[in-house]
Amino acid sequence: MWNKNRITKLLEIEYPILQGPFGGGISTVELTTTVSNLGGLGGFGAYTLSPQEIYNTHKEIQSKTNKPYNLNLWVNDHDIIDEEHTKEQYRQAVETFKPYFDLLQTDIPALPPSFQSRFQNQLDVVFDIKPKVFSFMFGLLNESIIEDLHRQGTIVLGNATTLDEASALEKTGVDAIVASGFESGGHRPSFLDKAELSTTGTFALIQLIRDRVKIPVIAAGGIANGRGIAGAFKLGAEAVQIGTAFLATEESGALPVHKEFLFSDSAKSTTLTRAYTGRLGRGITTKITRDLLAATDKTLPFPLQTHFMGALRKAALEQQKNDLVFFWSGQIAPLLKHKKASTLMQSLIEEASELLS
Repeated sequence: MWNKNRITKLLEIEYPILQGPFGGGISTVELTTTVSNLGGLGGFGAYTLSPQEIYNTHKEIQSKTNKPYNLNLWVNDHDIIDEEHTKEQYRQAVETFKPYFDLLQTDIPALPPSFQSRFQNQLDVVFDIKPKVFSFMFGLLNESIIEDLHRQGTIVLGNATTLDEASALEKTGVDAIVASGFESGGHRPSFLDKAELSTTGTFALIQLIRDRVKIPVIAAGGIANGRGIAGAFKLGAEAVQIGTAFLATEESGALPVHKEFLFSDSAKSTTLTRAYTGRLGRGITTKITRDLLAATDKTLPFPLQTHFMGALRKAALEQQKNDLVFFWSGQIAPLLKHKKASTLMQSLIEEASELLS
């Protein structure tokens, strides 16, 4: 049976289908619990939440499901070097993005306040709430932390974009590796090398990691239907993590216009850019992303660039100038069909079962 393997046993789920944990307010309790209640593993991206918000979200999820879910955090949650360097980056960002602020007749924001890492405080809450599954991105956790998580009964997943990252994660004691391929929407969670140099495709990455690593591999990127699941399993994956297809459902927290773009012809083209957050991420190609392909060294560090671009995004959405907005999306978006998470899950299960029986 394709849905009876090390992952389903480890995570105590019926089907080895994980919903990608979205950050930036796009994860919702409704989406997370819908996927978990249907036998998969719902995911909730919590890197922007305060410790109290994480606690409250966990309690709300527990009130709507007794099934496991995946709580996700970012180990490295900022790229700030120092104040002087940030000021120079701000000067370059203003020079680069001023034409777009002028076009929308909106003021350029002042230099955003500095950012203090909140990961440690967030991690403390993980030990308080004891989720069944905890995943992390953009780095490694100390082996002792993973041991402590295991002692409290939490399964730990690490995200890798290269074989070297997967090997490093295995050495720290994680239970499984999410192999994030080049096709994935959202941020590239690379941590050993520049994200621009860590762009292996999902199906190649599965094979590379499976050949070297003993723990289970979860394929992420370019998968939105049963055919994608079957292909990933044939190459050695024991589960899949699906992002863009769930992002497009009614239950996600994405804006309605974002979901419209995911089902439109615009989704045929996606771009990797640092322009919107300061970290490399994949979204639908719009005018602004085409214009700024070469502006990777003229942005503020993450997450200050996110705040800097917030005013531009808000004005563009209000004025319905959507070509000046960046919408997260993976390369698989043109194959999307389902607008409800329950319908999507049913389709994934039925098609994968037929192909892998």
